[in-house]
Amino acid sequence: MTSWTGRPGRLLAVASTMLLLAACSGGTSDDGKDAAEGYDPAAAVTITWWTGQTTEAEKVAEQLAADYHTAHPNVTIKTSAGAATTDDLLTKLSAGFAGGTYPDVSYAFGSWAGELGASGRTQDLTAFVNDPSFAWDEMPAAARTTATADGKVIGVPALVDNLALIYNKKLFESKGVATPTDDWSWEDFRAAAQKLTDTSTNTYGTAYSVSGSEDTTWHLWPLLWQNGGQILDGTKPAFNSDAGVKALETLRAMAVDDKSMYLDQTDEKYVPLFASGHIGMIINGPWSLLDLKNAKIDYGVAALPGVNGDHQTVSGPDLWVLFDHEDANRAGASRDFVKWLTSAQTDAKWNLAVGNLPLRTTEKDTPEFAAYVKEYPGGQKFFDNLANAKQARPTVAGYESMSRAVGDAVAEVLQGAKQPKEALDEAAKKSAGVLED
Repeated sequence: MTSWTGRPGRLLAVASTMLLLAACSGGTSDDGKDAAEGYDPAAAVTITWWTGQTTEAEKVAEQLAADYHTAHPNVTIKTSAGAATTDDLLTKLSAGFAGGTYPDVSYAFGSWAGELGASGRTQDLTAFVNDPSFAWDEMPAAARTTATADGKVIGVPALVDNLALIYNKKLFESKGVATPTDDWSWEDFRAAAQKLTDTSTNTYGTAYSVSGSEDTTWHLWPLLWQNGGQILDGTKPAFNSDAGVKALETLRAMAVDDKSMYLDQTDEKYVPLFASGHIGMIINGPWSLLDLKNAKIDYGVAALPGVNGDHQTVSGPDLWVLFDHEDANRAGASRDFVKWLTSAQTDAKWNLAVGNLPLRTTEKDTPEFAAYVKEYPGGQKFFDNLANAKQARPTVAGYESMSRAVGDAVAEVLQGAKQPKEALDEAAKKSAGVLED
């Protein structure tokens, strides 16, 4: 939240992805050998950790690296943010692959998993995380799936989140509208948005990003799943099914017919507008709780509206991806460090310390989690809502290009330029070649 984001990651320019793929073409081949085979835990070794953090969270990361070194004096961890912003890490990794300067461990948005998995540079951690001592099952299923690319675990969840409904209690009260419950349908949501909208005060019932970024796209996926649809059928686009059309029509009706939806061209405006009382409801994640706390707004959190009682949400887990330098000691030390970093004991000092949800179910009983839910109203609701994150976004190499096509389609529909079926069919056509290459 503070300096790292739980968002699914803004899409980088297509050129960045192409650079990655070009750099990866010379990646190491899979010879079936475990990267950490022959690892000597007592060997002196230096590993590089790109944290993807800035300011406060980077300082926490540096302290954790120092704590690990104190307990393991033979392991030196070189810590840095890795890039100017988290968004820039993929480009930096691409250049590192080409020049042989990539790190041992790097933060990565979950939507990059397909590209990174195809690089030939990642470790295969499947057997490592399936060892009972790792307690892999304590992490949410959607996060575990996101860490898996082409059948191999390439990283470990670094952050888990989900989308839920956040509402302005004061605005609901002033309009005499009943506040959301976990049992709301999308019809309930639409009706409330209409009642909360007031053109005389520039107040909208709800909001949606129309930037065309992943922030636009991933807000559609829960509605798609709730209607019984799928993003892909194998490697073929399936989001333009009847379920997808129905999902997008639900949003279109609010944006175009009701005009109860604020359309954010930038991804950046709708949370501040909600905090200032000009938007009644937003669908967003736990990363926004710090801003809302600082704004001193009285808000509530509920599960997403549902379809026939299905309240599925989407999780945007981010990863610690581990890379192979053909050095067993570096590979093994990286694994041991990440296992320690993501343990329930250490994660409580990491994610909870910077305002994020805990990685593991066992952390719910820690003093740190009790402090977290007290400091961040709604934090418990977001933690409980992880159970509604039953499916994951595809970890395929073409996901980012597909996401841009879908995001553009959603933006066109919500701005009244196209109808759902036409727009989604066009997005599917654009995506097909990328996904099947």
